Amino acid sequence: MKAAVIGAGSWGTAISQILADNGAEVKLWVRRKELAERIRNTRENGEYLPGVRLPDGIVITSELKEALDGAEVVVMAVPSQAMRKIARAAGPYINNQSIVVSAAKGIELGTLLRMSQVLKEELPERARAEIAVLSGPSHAEEVGRRFPTAVVAASEKKEVAERVQDLFMNSYFRVYTNTDMVGVETGGALKNIIALCAGIAEGLGYGDNTRAALITRGIMEIIRLGVKMGGKPSTFFGLSGVGDVIVTCSSMLSRNRRAGIEIGRGKSVEEVVNSTSMVIEGIYTTKAAYDLAQRHGVEMPITEKAYEVLYEGKKPQDAVNELMSRRGKHEMEELITMSWL
Repeated sequence: MKAAVIGAGSWGTAISQILADNGAEVKLWVRRKELAERIRNTRENGEYLPGVRLPDGIVITSELKEALDGAEVVVMAVPSQAMRKIARAAGPYINNQSIVVSAAKGIELGTLLRMSQVLKEELPERARAEIAVLSGPSHAEEVGRRFPTAVVAASEKKEVAERVQDLFMNSYFRVYTNTDMVGVETGGALKNIIALCAGIAEGLGYGDNTRAALITRGIMEIIRLGVKMGGKPSTFFGLSGVGDVIVTCSSMLSRNRRAGIEIGRGKSVEEVVNSTSMVIEGIYTTKAAYDLAQRHGVEMPITEKAYEVLYEGKKPQDAVNELMSRRGKHEMEELITMSWL
């Protein structure tokens, strides 16, 4: 199997290792020529995934055409807000029979589209039929060290999801399948908002009680919006929902949680963004989710307060006070109205 991984951030780099371990001929596309040269010479992506030596068989290139030449599976592991531009550039070089897998967790600002929808708009018609997404609780740093990890591959076509499952699954990387692309993508994107908020609460000095409250009520917000967008409620209790929320809210490997901690301690959003070369997806997703909630008429109080902190300058402590002083509610009133229960 010939595979192209487009994007050499931490996750794209880890994915290239998985595929190489599974016997694929892998080409890893690196946007910056100088970084591509360093990775090629050292066999390590010291900027995004330090300490992980890449298998010798992985070809490193900064040329899209070279990376995509003959690829039977194409993994798009680029930041969500760059997906459209890079998919448009890659489209002419993607084969008719290629499976295209989105490994990005985000929602495009402005259009409010999921990543698979962006791919469908930008890829040539011949390449739109075999689109899948890969999501779940999967820190690249741990995958790079080959720690046991479980994720979900989703596609509208069951057979496409199963092909992705076969491509990726091995002794340390377990893959489940799902046909609910809306639910899997929405859960994978929205969990970053909750992780940011958990970090902000930690930065303010709060502890486990607060984090547990944010995780539990945050999952309810994800379900509320995700179902309105067409996702299945059960999907959000799986790996791309509860699983991803747990890992991003509880681990210091989560860049969203770390960013939230710094904001809670008093740093501005601009300072936090400029302090790292990695993309903090939760900042963009908060804006997209806020806009989606307005569009669909969905109540998302945690997301709303996160938006006010990130985009309107509200003090984090004021946001916490306002959340805690909301009117009393029945805990399960949303779930009770869902027919599947």
